[in-house]
Amino acid sequence: MTYTENYLRDLSQAAMDVPECGVLKGSRVLITGASGLICSGLVDVLMAMGDVHVYAAGRDVRKLQSRFSYWQGREELHFCAYDALAPLSWEESFDYYIHGASNASPAAYSREPVQTMLANLTGLNGLLEYAAAHKGKRVLYISSSEVYGKREADRSYREGDYGYVDILNPRACYPSAKRAAETLCAAYSNQYGLDTVIVRPGHVYGPTATASDNRASTQFPRDALAGKDIVMKSAGTQLRSYCYVLDCATAILTVLLRGETAHAYNISNPESVVTIRQMAQAFADAAGVRLVFTDATAAEAKSYNLMDRSDLDAATLEALGWRGRFDLNAGVKATLDAMN
Repeated sequence: MTYTENYLRDLSQAAMDVPECGVLKGSRVLITGASGLICSGLVDVLMAMGDVHVYAAGRDVRKLQSRFSYWQGREELHFCAYDALAPLSWEESFDYYIHGASNASPAAYSREPVQTMLANLTGLNGLLEYAAAHKGKRVLYISSSEVYGKREADRSYREGDYGYVDILNPRACYPSAKRAAETLCAAYSNQYGLDTVIVRPGHVYGPTATASDNRASTQFPRDALAGKDIVMKSAGTQLRSYCYVLDCATAILTVLLRGETAHAYNISNPESVVTIRQMAQAFADAAGVRLVFTDATAAEAKSYNLMDRSDLDAATLEALGWRGRFDLNAGVKATLDAMN
């Protein structure tokens, strides 16, 4: 991605949009999975705030340094080697912990179901133990809308609306791990008094996606910018809560600062709840390319989301004072601008 004038302007605005962001001044914030789509946007917003020590953690420190080269020389940015499947070896203490390290690509869920589960469970447990031992102020876990599973409904998912997940389907490694990890957060709060909070993003998109990210909402802008037809492998009728990455980042920080202990909060922009087809069409229209349809391969179909619909009710999040800035068209435009 490119730190365009528009992206930098949006970062400055996002930094000001976080309620009570002054609380973070001078604090140390650890973010695991910092090179991923969501967490790299989160790092950018925190760096735009200034006077927040950001510890970007990931398996490849060189990759992290390359991703955040724009901020090179800023003493507030630190890089940490971190593998969610390995024991922690830090000596640093942090005020806030944000756990975002996990496989995030459906193809990876199918290819590495064991690692997908362990990164969320073993990785989170190690972080919770560390935070408890080092007197951290709060741990925020980035979960997923997939925890809701399937259900028959005529409205968006609220935080207590749990449906069916086929736990013997290997693709369920992701929602099952997220469900168990949320319970682990609540258990640490109950048993050890550790302050934990949970967010459940829907389908996040934006220019911060990694080169290996093969999700549809990442492939759409890639193809659009290359002047290629946008190809859909289904009818695209599933309704989803799409959220531009900077809106997701401000939502996470709002929950970090204002969320209730051991509670979960949906992340959804009500102005961007659309079908997959509508998302694809928005990118096609913005770039002047065609939207075409073809059949998915068996391998592709195997990795598809198990939910028929995944639109989220954002009322609980909005009650904390959060508002999204990017509707579908604004998010599409911002994504193409910074990926160009």
